[in-house]
Amino acid sequence: MSLRDWLLTRRDRMLGSAAFHQSVLRFPISRWIARRRARELFDITAGFVYSQVLAACVELDLFERLAAGPVSSEKLASDCAIPRPGLERLLEAAVELRLLQRWGADEWRLGDLGAASRGSPGIAAMVRHHGMLYRDLLEPLSLLTDRSNSDLSQYWAYAAEPGRSEAANAQRYSELMAESQSFVADDVLAHCSLAGRRELLDIGGGSGVFAAEALKRFPELRARVFDLPDVAVLADERFSREGYGERGGAIGGDMFADTLPGGADVISLVRILHDHDDELVVRLLRAARQAISPDGLLLIAEPMAETPAAPGVGAYFHLYLWAMGSGRPRSFARIRQMLEAAGFADVRERGSFQPLLVRVLTARPAAR
Repeated sequence: MSLRDWLLTRRDRMLGSAAFHQSVLRFPISRWIARRRARELFDITAGFVYSQVLAACVELDLFERLAAGPVSSEKLASDCAIPRPGLERLLEAAVELRLLQRWGADEWRLGDLGAASRGSPGIAAMVRHHGMLYRDLLEPLSLLTDRSNSDLSQYWAYAAEPGRSEAANAQRYSELMAESQSFVADDVLAHCSLAGRRELLDIGGGSGVFAAEALKRFPELRARVFDLPDVAVLADERFSREGYGERGGAIGGDMFADTLPGGADVISLVRILHDHDDELVVRLLRAARQAISPDGLLLIAEPMAETPAAPGVGAYFHLYLWAMGSGRPRSFARIRQMLEAAGFADVRERGSFQPLLVRVLTARPAAR
């Protein structure tokens, strides 16, 4: 047994001992550590309840109802069509989570987290979307055994069957992604300037939110979105609607089966890699290496495993993507390894305002 193995074994035995826990609680120096661990375990245990409090607040539109100021219990119960005793129990729970705040004897107003949720693009949409994930996780062992009929795999049809696209489904999930994509685009472009670049190819660019933001910030840039045909139509509509029809366009195709358009000196993959399994990711990266110009820059923005600034994000995506039917969160080291195997070099992390959502990295074509 190595020294590290011995130390970890000793740690596990101590932490698993009730007598050890009782002893550390008696000493002020160690008490805060024991309390912190107990709180962390409680939060893991109660996490589903927390999420359902938030879901109920969203379904009742409480944050919008309270946006103008304090409202009484009686009016909220009437507006929400929920009996007052039950609604007040929800309101009290939301206060504990800082979503709401009690005001006076019988009024309620937004808490700091409730107010912040109104300024965070896509929060309400994602909370509603998560109803499918919660249903899939009702019996987690069944899901881990067989995910073929999960709600999420039916929703994200392209994940279970790459290349498959249906117009109605494409519209639905493209709108969901667009809810937060503008926020992500700001983060990515703040950390990776495209000044001086000629043409962006945004692979899997959905309805064109990221590409349109790039066109807005860099007037000399041209951009193309490459996505499934039903989705590419939505990107063309956005470019036309926002006045970028001359500089932006979309191409319909399958990123895993079709040859990617060549000539771009920037290729972006924004929240794409984690949706797919390793074999497909390697294939896509090799295709990007073939398509990119010799002086090109590959731009990747991903939620990643092993993100110290966002503990828990890896755990979330491991289960979400399993239920979805494909993909996994990867560490920066793993993505760099895959990039180098696909013919890229000079892999660098650029930073992020919100590593919970994305970490931004770039790579350049390796010399042949």
